[in-house]
Amino acid sequence: MGGVHPPENKISAGQKIIALDPPEQALILLNQNLGAPSKPLVKKGDEVKAGQLIARGEAFISSNIHSSVSGKVLKIDSVMDASGYKRPAVIIQVKGDEWEESIDRSKGVVKQISLSQKEIIEKIKENGIVGLGGATFPSHVKLMVPEGKKAEVLLVNGVECEPYLTSDHQLMLSKGEELLVGTSVLMKGLGVDKAYIGIENNKPDAIGHLSELCRQYKGIQVVPLKVKYPQGGEKQLIKAITNREVPSGKLPVEVGAVVNNVGTVFAVYEAVQKNKPLFERVVTVTGKSVKKPSNFLARIGTPVSMLIDQAGGLPENAGKIISGGPMMGKALLSVDTPVVKGTSGILIIDEAHARRVPLMPCIRCGRCVDVCPMGLEPILLAQLSEHEMWDKAEDQKIMDCIECGSCHYTCPAGRPLLDYVRLGKNKVGQRIRNRGK
Repeated sequence: MGGVHPPENKISAGQKIIALDPPEQALILLNQNLGAPSKPLVKKGDEVKAGQLIARGEAFISSNIHSSVSGKVLKIDSVMDASGYKRPAVIIQVKGDEWEESIDRSKGVVKQISLSQKEIIEKIKENGIVGLGGATFPSHVKLMVPEGKKAEVLLVNGVECEPYLTSDHQLMLSKGEELLVGTSVLMKGLGVDKAYIGIENNKPDAIGHLSELCRQYKGIQVVPLKVKYPQGGEKQLIKAITNREVPSGKLPVEVGAVVNNVGTVFAVYEAVQKNKPLFERVVTVTGKSVKKPSNFLARIGTPVSMLIDQAGGLPENAGKIISGGPMMGKALLSVDTPVVKGTSGILIIDEAHARRVPLMPCIRCGRCVDVCPMGLEPILLAQLSEHEMWDKAEDQKIMDCIECGSCHYTCPAGRPLLDYVRLGKNKVGQRIRNRGK
């Protein structure tokens, strides 16, 4: 149901992952997950190593944060995040590249899973793994199935339907064996014996590569999917692979499914099998005017400017820099913003395409309703948000919106539907949380 077909523009597809050197100074934000910020464990003047715990996630929905570099803590100060807000961060002056000795840095793939189900969940929590598809939900919480519910199947999201982004695609090609071991680790952590890896048909090389490797792994199957945005949405993927529909306001485990992005699965492999915390990730840097569109393995806390420089510099005609993809990403106010766990890509759009189309009155064409993958009425939700009618917006299921941007993309009148719906979700979400206090 719903969905659109924006131009794919996978310019950086096939570009092998390049490991970047650590930055001169790392800016490690203390809130890198969907949930409460982490509490700093270091202070000015402390010496740290890469992989060292520097902030602890103390709330139920929170995650640990580790240093991505070695050096000296300069200060804990406010740094601008991707949304343009000042957030607390640990600022580290980098010296050398010394890692914690407990991290297994050998090249070989560790296939034997020696930890128990409980130990796997604890190891994932300890190493600060969060969802790398964008939501950054703490991964250990996903594995803690609520009482009365039962996980039946693990779905691995290799769809990467967002235009321009190729980090997941390249990860599947270069780290296929590790991904399958990571999938097996998550299956054991969940207590399930079936896993499906969903990949869109526009990535035949990844489908073929992982399908071949799957023969050695019990219970894991690759499922080719038709190309359609936003097929990578959690609920859309569950419907496409299992034909089950997650009820409004419910989590995937309600229908026996748990979904993890391929980047998350690789991070789980490294955490459980190599004892490596999540302090670096693959980031696509791309755009039609970018000289060297690339997939970089970048340390968390690396300024975005460093990634852009490595991709050939900021093009002269750059009009907008987006963290993420063109459909769901957010425009950056500064290139000094650091890479965080949820940074999947940096997209540079030229000036001609960075401008929005002129705003016109809604012509009641209904296209936004047709393309909404959640079966909502985006124009109605936008109008309710514009007029601050929060009760009605909640009644109309505004919290079910996955912010995919399909409505905004297809609107011939150029209405800022997603902007208003995001505002409405924020306000309604606050009201729901306040009711629960």
